[in-house]
Amino acid sequence: MSALLQARGLSVAYGAAPPVLSHVDFTLSPGEIVTIVGPNGSGKSTLLRALLGMIPGVQGSVTRAAGLRVGYVPQKLHLDPNMPLPVSRFLRLERKLSRDEIATLLMRTGAQGLEARELSTLSGGQFQRVLLARALAGDPQLLVLDEPTQGLDQPGTAAFYRLIEEVRREIGCAVLSVSHDLHVVMSASDRVVCLNGHVCCEGTPSVVSNAPEYRALFGLGTGGALALYQHHHDHGMDHPDHPHDHETCTHDH
Repeated sequence: MSALLQARGLSVAYGAAPPVLSHVDFTLSPGEIVTIVGPNGSGKSTLLRALLGMIPGVQGSVTRAAGLRVGYVPQKLHLDPNMPLPVSRFLRLERKLSRDEIATLLMRTGAQGLEARELSTLSGGQFQRVLLARALAGDPQLLVLDEPTQGLDQPGTAAFYRLIEEVRREIGCAVLSVSHDLHVVMSASDRVVCLNGHVCCEGTPSVVSNAPEYRALFGLGTGGALALYQHHHDHGMDHPDHPHDHETCTHDH
């Protein structure tokens, strides 16, 4: 099956400033969970926006599968806390949904029973699950998460990424996430792309966490935390049937 998203030689700049991203090659296949990590200012969200066609590249190309259905969970959603907005009405803002459809979406994301609750009264974890329910309402082929667990504690973050994998298993969508939650995300992914203005290294979580380019950016302290959430792809890493068990590195010049 052909790729859902593909970038070749992609460079992105804002105005006359130097490029934020340079010569990025990227491919996302159906059903794959790929996480983009990198330090602040490394171009993670810029890459996401360029891949989705929200901002143009200055060089290279981006190809998206025809009719690609995307569900998007934003980094932040600014709502007026004084505006009464129950969860059910919020989910209906973008599309017509029946009561049963809303109940099903909330059940799928572990937010059942919240239909009548005001958005402003939800905990951080509940709000993220409602945002995920909204993203799933259009039956996406690709679920895009931009720093989806900001403000959640580590157990809440781990629970959210377990939920993401359950959703992927249930509906078969690909998942593309941008994150700095290295402790959990690394092992919740099929493939990790480490970005710092360009692709420093990419591959399975085990490969990337041991890559010198990754350790130069993040140090050695993240490895032990991988045990918090063990993804089944972490086993048998050297098996030849794992197509992504290789490392691609681009060194700084």
